[in-house]
Amino acid sequence: MYSDYFGFSEAPFSIAPDPRYLFMSEKHREALAHLLYGVGDQGGFIVLTGEVGTGKTTICRCLLQQIPENTDVAFIINPRQNINQLLQSTFAELGLPYQKGSNSKELIDQFNHYLLQVHAKGRNTILIIDEAQNLPKEVLEQLRLLTNLETNEKKLLQLLLIGQPELSDLLNLPELRQLSQRVTARYHLNPLSKNEIHQYIDHRLAVAGVKRPLFTHRAVQTIFKFSRGVPRLVNLISDRSLLGVYSENALQVTPKQVRKAVKEVFGSHQQSRGSQLLYWSLLTACIAGLIIAGVTTDWFTTATQGLPFIGSNQ
Repeated sequence: MYSDYFGFSEAPFSIAPDPRYLFMSEKHREALAHLLYGVGDQGGFIVLTGEVGTGKTTICRCLLQQIPENTDVAFIINPRQNINQLLQSTFAELGLPYQKGSNSKELIDQFNHYLLQVHAKGRNTILIIDEAQNLPKEVLEQLRLLTNLETNEKKLLQLLLIGQPELSDLLNLPELRQLSQRVTARYHLNPLSKNEIHQYIDHRLAVAGVKRPLFTHRAVQTIFKFSRGVPRLVNLISDRSLLGVYSENALQVTPKQVRKAVKEVFGSHQQSRGSQLLYWSLLTACIAGLIIAGVTTDWFTTATQGLPFIGSNQ
């Protein structure tokens, strides 16, 4: 809607995982380097974790643009499957036919035979599973067994697991220690810093065809405050902020427009909840100090009487 107004060739803050818009912060460069190392000749498991919206899937798509041409990739986006269903999905991604009604053993045997065949032709196979924190433990164990097929030089299947921080917790379970020991590369992607947010916004504007500053310095700081450096949230807030500038026939995004955008995107409770969290954090710190000093809990009861609880609907 506002593209012509600002001179964009396309919307700069889409949440689609377009590799052209990947801002290569130091964190993202390190993550991509770990993935590229992991899909090398040694095979095995690669793990990429990060909070929701930090750019894991976008990095993965960037990786796919850089893998060798002799590599076949199966990309699974729905991991809530048993091993039989997961194998069928993998076969479909690789264009590999299978007999309907086959059990898991038959499918695994067929997959092993396929991996040996493509290896003999000089081809590599990578299985990428997104949202891997949702994989059942028994499926993860079956995936580990799939990587047992190997030659004297390398394993024949490379597995890339992408997921939220819960994936790391899952892999640290005692019953999955054998799988965890086979991880050859792992990286946790953190949100962007305050300085990186400025560069991130400028980068996306430039890719969309506009290099002039459309966000004031204070506006970007306000975006960081509410997005906490998560790229997906930065996109949502920035997109709605630009729409506000367009509707007001203005030239630049200001903190006022960012706060208005935050209310429209997340609801009016966002800022009040932030204030409550800050209040309770400070209050907790004071209480801890008073307890150390020997003050009784009667003071806490008096101080907090009538205050709303953060989790309430008030």
